Amino acid sequence: MIQIDDAGSGSLIGGTCIGLYYTRFNQFKYDFIPLDCYTPNNFKEKKYQEYVVKIISRFFNELSISKNEPIELCQGYIFDILREYLKSKNYNLKSTKIKGVLQEKVEKAFADYSVSLGLPQNYILYTKYPFHFHKLLRWVYANYDHRKNLCKTGWKSWQKYGKLPIQVSHGKMVLTGYFCLKCGKKIKAQSPIKIFEFVSNKKNVLYIHEDC
Repeated sequence: MIQIDDAGSGSLIGGTCIGLYYTRFNQFKYDFIPLDCYTPNNFKEKKYQEYVVKIISRFFNELSISKNEPIELCQGYIFDILREYLKSKNYNLKSTKIKGVLQEKVEKAFADYSVSLGLPQNYILYTKYPFHFHKLLRWVYANYDHRKNLCKTGWKSWQKYGKLPIQVSHGKMVLTGYFCLKCGKKIKAQSPIKIFEFVSNKKNVLYIHEDC
């Protein structure tokens, strides 16, 4: 059986991981929809869905997948064009919720990819919803000029919250257990800091090392 799933389609930062698992041979393959597919014009034209077809077609060719092979495809909207493509080619297709090995592997692949983009490992480990839009927005605003280039800019939520005014002040860290959202390292108590404040769906306060 072939299973196909994604991870990161709901993440503000980065592209989207598309994973395929060939259960018979315990083979896992994955690739990423590039951020270029999520610019305003390309997102509107659903280029990201078209790119999924490119990825899966390549995987099928590399693995020599027969049209008789059962295929389980995630029900998500990101696979809408792929779903129609596979049906038109008479593949043995079933849309379903993907669980188990593939789900774990594709989510780990996306998490590792996010770390490679700069998202701190501890953010993923200790944040309950590490890829929640407003949590990632906080991380983006901690180093806005660089990290805005890592965002899915075609999203309506980015159009609404992607260019907010930031108030910057200075002080000392009076709290404990906080990590700098710019460098990812722990902020020592009583050390000098920069304080970023902005309002999205609520007031956000970020603490950054003074020299970051």
